[in-house]
Amino acid sequence: MLLSGCLQNPNQGGGSSSEGGGILADNAEADGDGVVTILGAFGGQEQEAFEASLTEFETSSGIDVQYTSDQDFTNTIQLRTGSGQQPDIAIFPQPGGLLGLADDGFIQPIDTYLDYDALDTTLVSGFLEAASQGGRTWGAPMRMAVKSLVWYPLAAYEAGGYDTEPANLTELADVATQIRDSGTAAWCMGWESDQATGWVGTDWIEEYMLRLWGPDVYDQWTSHQIPFNDERVIAAFDAYGELLDVPENVLGGRNAVLSVPFGEAMLPAFQEPPQCLMERQGNFVTGFFPDDVQADLDAEVGIFAFPPAAEGDYTGQPILGGGDLAALMNGNDEDAIAVMQFLTSPEFGGPWAEAGGWLSPHTTFDVSQYPDDVTRRTAEIVAEADVFRYDGSDLMPNAVGGGSFWTAMTEWVSGAKTAEQVTTDIENSWPDADDEEAS
Repeated sequence: MLLSGCLQNPNQGGGSSSEGGGILADNAEADGDGVVTILGAFGGQEQEAFEASLTEFETSSGIDVQYTSDQDFTNTIQLRTGSGQQPDIAIFPQPGGLLGLADDGFIQPIDTYLDYDALDTTLVSGFLEAASQGGRTWGAPMRMAVKSLVWYPLAAYEAGGYDTEPANLTELADVATQIRDSGTAAWCMGWESDQATGWVGTDWIEEYMLRLWGPDVYDQWTSHQIPFNDERVIAAFDAYGELLDVPENVLGGRNAVLSVPFGEAMLPAFQEPPQCLMERQGNFVTGFFPDDVQADLDAEVGIFAFPPAAEGDYTGQPILGGGDLAALMNGNDEDAIAVMQFLTSPEFGGPWAEAGGWLSPHTTFDVSQYPDDVTRRTAEIVAEADVFRYDGSDLMPNAVGGGSFWTAMTEWVSGAKTAEQVTTDIENSWPDADDEEAS
């Protein structure tokens, strides 16, 4: 269960593997040899920026950090752990694999080597819950992704005089009405993503679950403490359906979203005249914008937070996102502990931030290191939020979060099935405890 109330102060210890919090995950690599191995999923320019962010630390500490990139990380970490070849540190792109290995005793809980209270104070509120289970926290974020952003072409949007900071979903709907009245579709939207088609739709449902019912119900939903076909989940589908079904609200209408590649969804906003004006998408989406837009983001695009509900069970500002979670797999190695302490600190990431495409999960990170105002504003939006929650489908068993949930979204948006039908299908697909343990 990912419940913040279960988290323990680092001085309290706990856990089922030993008394007093002294759990020691171990691997086959030599301890204290000045070499720390890390396995992660990112490569290419991201790997270069990651390694550049470690250079000064390596020089000052004398520790040689050896990073290996593996595009099949999820399977590789399982195979290496099963054969006794786990790295000193693993960087998980999703919490599910981390928590599974923690259950099996391969991850060192962070309260045995990090100052939990200090970490919790500097991190975006709610981030540590994603790596928490059984009263312990098993990993800490070293990178953040933000999904609850609304993007718009700056010149056209400002020329229309539209609100650049709608305070709630009602005011956002008013903005959409004004845009439609001008003869332009309010929303740019595309779901097509080859075999992963449907994930964009899951993000929308997660956004509405957070806004309509708040983080506590959201946690109950993602951890299956309430059934997937709970009436509150169906209400989230209905709320999103209202946005989709307003005539001219979405470019091409509801039936078009499955055929529009998600990376091309906002391209019509940069046409002259624009064909649509807003897209709700994560901070990564700038990499799909036209080259001239990417070259001058501050002059070309604006953003605001996808706003909270105007009334109801929860009216705080939530932010949906994700991140890479670093986990220690060798609790006996002081060098690996030193690397973890740096990776998960507000001091990590300057060169990566300057290169672009990286966000610190720490509210105390020096935002002057970001390359543009758009990125700085993204960081501010998260820092100002009332709560952060990890992408729900990444918290669910893969058979659901990367399977039946995706499929159900395509069936629902196409009109093949109702919200009641698809949520029941997902509920019936949820693996039982024995199946989850076996996987």
